[in-house]
Amino acid sequence: MPFFRPGSSSSSTTAPDTEPSRRSPWSDGFGRLAVRCFQVIGVAVVLAGVVSALGQVGVVTIPVLLALIIASAMHPLAGWLRRHGVPSVLATIICFVSVLAVLGAIGWLLVTAVSQQLPALRESAVDGLQQLQDLARHLPVTVTDQQIDDAVDTVVGFVTSARFGSSALAGISAVTSFVTGAVLTAVILFFFVKDGPALWEFLLRPFTGASYDRARRIGDRVVSTLGGYVRGTAAVAAFDGVAIGTGLVLLGVPLAVPLAVVAFVTSFIPMIGAPIAGTLAALVTLVALGPWQAVVVVVIVVVVNQIEGNFLQPVLMGRTLQLHGLVILVALTAGTVVAGITGAIVAVPLVAAVWGVVQVWDGEDRPARPWRQKRRETVAVGSD
Repeated sequence: MPFFRPGSSSSSTTAPDTEPSRRSPWSDGFGRLAVRCFQVIGVAVVLAGVVSALGQVGVVTIPVLLALIIASAMHPLAGWLRRHGVPSVLATIICFVSVLAVLGAIGWLLVTAVSQQLPALRESAVDGLQQLQDLARHLPVTVTDQQIDDAVDTVVGFVTSARFGSSALAGISAVTSFVTGAVLTAVILFFFVKDGPALWEFLLRPFTGASYDRARRIGDRVVSTLGGYVRGTAAVAAFDGVAIGTGLVLLGVPLAVPLAVVAFVTSFIPMIGAPIAGTLAALVTLVALGPWQAVVVVVIVVVVNQIEGNFLQPVLMGRTLQLHGLVILVALTAGTVVAGITGAIVAVPLVAAVWGVVQVWDGEDRPARPWRQKRRETVAVGSD
């Protein structure tokens, strides 16, 4: 039959597979959006798996991160000593002794001040509690002596209960983990300071050419960012401790030196460190001296915090911390959720290091292509 002769052009023109109107369901805009969503979900799952895996070995991950950050801060001193002919081991020992001397001096001041002023503070605390009880009796809401005694009995009962004992055992376990992490951090830090450049070159062996240059840029920027962050934060924290401590001494607040040390330590936690130190100093002042002196302490802390945020950090940190306040807040919250107080300390410098890597991805001062400025960026201001 003529309709089934081989070579007929009609069969080729009517074949459904050659219809030009056939399109893939992933080729339109919605399909491409779906593909991107699947890709984002895949990346999120991988990141969640990595974070979960690192969390399972937190006793190793956290010391490594802390050692990396501290070693980056020590790198200029260790490098200067090596360039002047000091052996690597001796340069590392000098760095460690310097840090231990500073920490030992701070600890000595803390213990000495607490031991000397603790009896006076105890008497002030008793007087302050008595004043609070007298104030509670004159509140619009009646607080009877029986209610106060019941509250005290509740606290005493909790302290003497089995639940408090289990909490104390958990605290002992936490202290043991802290000591283990501190020792491991010290050991890893020693090798990072001593053999850091050699270890980095070993990790770069798979890279050659442009990839090697990029990896070197990334490593240099990470070290400079982390080191600059730690040194700048330490300088700002020293200013906070000295300024707040001087104000407390002038007011005659007991435990002024320990409170200054607390202000120094908490300054390493961005945004929330200063309020924590200020609250503690104000409470001690309230108990020891009275409400008006406590208000003065709050004013001192606020003024010091404003000087730090508006003058010292921009001058001392420079380009190290080019992060918006919202980014710092989100990183701080995420770090606290993932790793507690340690995560709050290391989250911001790690985010700053990642942003530094993006800034040198394609060359010195040449960010990665998606993050380059492609137009003049203007912010429209609404009119009244």
